[in-house]
Amino acid sequence: MRNAMTVDVEDWFQVQAFAGVIPRGDWDGLECRVEANTDRMLALLDDAGVTATMFTLGWIAERHPALIRRIVAAGHELASHGHGHQLVSSLAPEAFRADIRHAKAVLEDIGGVAIRGYRAPTFSIGPANAWAFDVLAEEGHAYSSSVYPVRHDLYGTPDAPRLPHRAGSLGLWELPMTTVAVAGRNIPCSGGGFFRLVPYDLFRLGMRHFNATEKAAGIFYIHPWEIDPGQPRVAGATRMQRFRHTVNLGRSTAKLRRLLRDFAWGRIDQVYAEVLA
Repeated sequence: MRNAMTVDVEDWFQVQAFAGVIPRGDWDGLECRVEANTDRMLALLDDAGVTATMFTLGWIAERHPALIRRIVAAGHELASHGHGHQLVSSLAPEAFRADIRHAKAVLEDIGGVAIRGYRAPTFSIGPANAWAFDVLAEEGHAYSSSVYPVRHDLYGTPDAPRLPHRAGSLGLWELPMTTVAVAGRNIPCSGGGFFRLVPYDLFRLGMRHFNATEKAAGIFYIHPWEIDPGQPRVAGATRMQRFRHTVNLGRSTAKLRRLLRDFAWGRIDQVYAEVLA
């Protein structure tokens, strides 16, 4: 079974864990490492013969247009991560519409391809702002991959459906992040900090269990900064913030290589082609 490989293209200083420490107005003055890190990610994918869906910030595309063109030229699906990495839960409907419209226009203009997919920063769509699904559909998106059916202090909708489903009154497809059901609780099995934290063999077991029991494709996600152990350390961050962001960064590349080898992978629009048709 082929699973969906996805990359959230953002830089180290844009993560939600540091939102209260790094002012948004400082972004342009910080060391930008996303282009080099994404090129390293593209090389890893190319070595494994894998194409992925690259959920990319419009903010990044405006500053690194050549990177966007390399992503498309390498055969990856270019998709939207919004423009400014603002939580959808912090935006009113019209502000959200402006953000995704801007991102879609920038990505399509630079990449020269239609943008069909969207992923909310920090999985920030849930029951309280389910209106976002209709706004996405109205703005021309075919699917979202924005819901994580887990309990977490920063995100998550633990009682959300765990498999692809129609969301909102306009029936936009939501492709939720992968979880494994254990003793009535959903355990994350989709990447990010969980992938860096747990032993690789345990993560692989979880993904195989999901494929076998659900008879469905899983979705994995990673960020370019997660394969960059040399990135700057953030002054003023709490111990928990530092732990979440830096845990096992030095091991991520080797673990990702194993993951790319141990499963079959593809772009979301190809893995879910029948669903999205």
